[in-house]
Amino acid sequence: MFQLHPQLRQDCEYLGRFPLSHLLWMRDANYPWAILVPEREDVQEIHQLSDDDQVQLIRESSGLSRIMARHFQAHKMNLGALGNLVPQLHLHHVVRYRSDPAWPAPVWGRVSASPYDPQVLEQTLEGLLQALNGGLDFLPVRAGSQGD
Repeated sequence: MFQLHPQLRQDCEYLGRFPLSHLLWMRDANYPWAILVPEREDVQEIHQLSDDDQVQLIRESSGLSRIMARHFQAHKMNLGALGNLVPQLHLHHVVRYRSDPAWPAPVWGRVSASPYDPQVLEQTLEGLLQALNGGLDFLPVRAGSQGD
C-alpha cells in the first residue's frame, strides 16, 4: 500500500492530488517550493514508472511549473528528482529569483530552511490553490489528510 515517506510528511504540507501524484508544499519560506510524489509503491526513479505514468508525471509537472512560474512571477523554475536522502520518487519544483538566498547556485545546502509565519504560509497556499483551480485536474485536500 502506498504511503508518503516520513521525511516528506515531516517537511511538507499536504495540498491534494493530481491523477497520478500527490502535491506537497515544502515548509521553507526561502523559496516557493512544491513537490510531486507519484502514487506508486516501491518506485525510486522516473524510469521505473510505466510509460503512461511517465507521460502523466510530465503533464502534471509541466502544468504545475507553468502555474507556479506565473503565480509567483519566477525568474526561473528549478526541477529536481534527487532522491539521495528520501528514496521515494518525488519531483521538486522550486521557484527561483535572482534575489533569492542561493541564486544562482542550487538551493540544497546553501542556507538553512526558514520557517513560514503561519499566516504567510496560509496566504501562500491559498493563493497557489486558487491558481491551480480549474487549470489542471487537481483535487485540493488540506484539512488533516496526508494522502494515504
